This record gives sequence, structure tokens and C-alpha cells, in this order.
Amino acid sequence: MNDRRMFLGIAGAGAVSLLLFGRSSGAAANLHFAVNRSPAQWRQILGSERYHVLREAGTERAFTSLLLNEHRKGTFVCAGCALPLFNSATKFESGTGWPSFWRPLPHAVVERADRSLLMERTEVLCARCGGHLGHVFDDGPRPTGLRYCMNGLALKFRPA
Repeated sequence: MNDRRMFLGIAGAGAVSLLLFGRSSGAAANLHFAVNRSPAQWRQILGSERYHVLREAGTERAFTSLLLNEHRKGTFVCAGCALPLFNSATKFESGTGWPSFWRPLPHAVVERADRSLLMERTEVLCARCGGHLGHVFDDGPRPTGLRYCMNGLALKFRPA
């Protein structure tokens, strides 16, 4: 009786964990990135907060990023590998609490299915290092209609 309850409890916890936190492993298995480091190396380079966002697909708290109010001309680059990701001309005020863009630079990002939190979203990764940047949604402004909702900790700004 206890063995059956234990098995059902472990199986149930695993299923809930997969539904809440699971990512599509099929897409991830096919992705290869030019910059590869061990978790210890990434942690040393990024620090704990950026590591959590970029390497563990974490999310910073809304309205905490200094980049929300960055309005100068320039380029937003990956905080992990410095790949240019977004031109400042594509940044817009979405009101969501995270830096938002309507288009990435060519070949700067890759996308994959994210089935965490009991919903299907599209995760956005740096094309060079595979760092988690945020998600893309179809409620953005013209001309693309897209909203690349990015974690400020995943980005750095380089003024023009």
C-alpha cells in the first residue's frame, strides 16, 4: 500500500513538474551553439542573477531592468556572448515591465517551443550561445506585429 502511494505520488509530482516547467526537448536537441561553456564557467562569467536568466530560463521581476528606460541610439547585445541582438530603433514601450522589441537583427536569435506554465509560448534564445532571452508574442506593433519581450538581465546596451 505504501509502495503504491509512493509511486503514485512521485509519478504525479513528475507530471506536474513537466507541465509547469517542461521545455520542448525535441527542439533543444537539434540546436547547436558556437559558444559553449560549462555551468561553472557560465556562473563565473555571468554572476548568479544573469546565470539564472540566461542559463536556467529564469525571468527577472517586471519593471526592475535599467534597460526599460534606455532610449539612446545603439544596439542591445547578449549579456552572455555579446552577439548584437536588437537595434534600438526597434525598441518600444509595451507596458509589460520588460524591454520589448518588434524585430531582432538578422540571424541573431533562434526560437523554440516552451510548454512551461501550462501554456504554449515561443522562447527566444541567443543564436550564438543559446542563452534564454525571453519570449515572443504576436501582440506587438507594426510593421511585424511581434513583441519580443526580453529580460533586461539577458541584454547589455552598446550606445552608437
